[in-house]
Amino acid sequence: MYTCQPAGVDREEARLTARPEAAHPAAARPAAAQREAAHPAAARPGATRREAARPAATRRERLNTERVLRAAVALADEAGIGAVSMRRLAQELGVVPMALYKHVADKDELIDGMVDVVIGEIGPPDEDLDWKNGVRQRILAARRAVLRHPWARQAIESRTRRTPAVLHYMDSLAGTFRAGGFSADLTHHVMHALGNRIWGFSPEMFNEPEDAAPQALSPEALQAMAREFAERYPNILAIAMAATEGDLSAVGSGCDEQFEFEFALDLLLDGFERLQREGWTSAGRARATPAGQHRLPGPGA
Repeated sequence: MYTCQPAGVDREEARLTARPEAAHPAAARPAAAQREAAHPAAARPGATRREAARPAATRRERLNTERVLRAAVALADEAGIGAVSMRRLAQELGVVPMALYKHVADKDELIDGMVDVVIGEIGPPDEDLDWKNGVRQRILAARRAVLRHPWARQAIESRTRRTPAVLHYMDSLAGTFRAGGFSADLTHHVMHALGNRIWGFSPEMFNEPEDAAPQALSPEALQAMAREFAERYPNILAIAMAATEGDLSAVGSGCDEQFEFEFALDLLLDGFERLQREGWTSAGRARATPAGQHRLPGPGA
């Protein structure tokens, strides 16, 4: 059966037959060019592994404050807080640095927001627990959050502004004490006693370098050190020997930080419980701080 068709169809078919790339232009491009089109970040010199691995759809995701902060947290987790800069973060997000300033005013505000992200991981209080177990649970949850982000302690200690997220967490923790029968006066002082433990870390007598490792000593050197300490610092030697069960070679290898953290926390909570039961009050004490100059405990305090 004869079927009529426009004459232009024959010419178009001939064109496509002679030049198949006209029908499938992507097929005619070199493989490298195709990869660049699919993953432009992977083809750029200096692209990070994380950037190259992100799907194109993710990279084109609209920039917002949450995305900026979570990218900054991921960068700090991988490279440390010192690696976080507006320029580096912009590279990670595939934008120009000026685009970030629509969402954070400066680097200080960026780090404030990063701390807020970590605090958001702590979770709400369990209302079924009594005050003592409730406080313990929240603080240990804060510790887990800080341990997931090794840079967080340094960031928290450097903060001078209390964001709404920081204030909400502090208010919630204070509320657990108040719901347990603590007066506002006693709650004020127990919050000070806890200090940075509310954020999941303890003050240390000495800040050891993160990469510091105990120097291996020969048995003779260990014995000489033990004799010197026995003469000059007998109590420190006794503590070290008790902590290592008499193993001189383990001295200086560090303590169980989690155990020490929980020990101190439980000691404080037991003391708070005794004071609350006795109806403790600070009334009548001599005030060393002029009225109006007292600060609530918090990051950097």
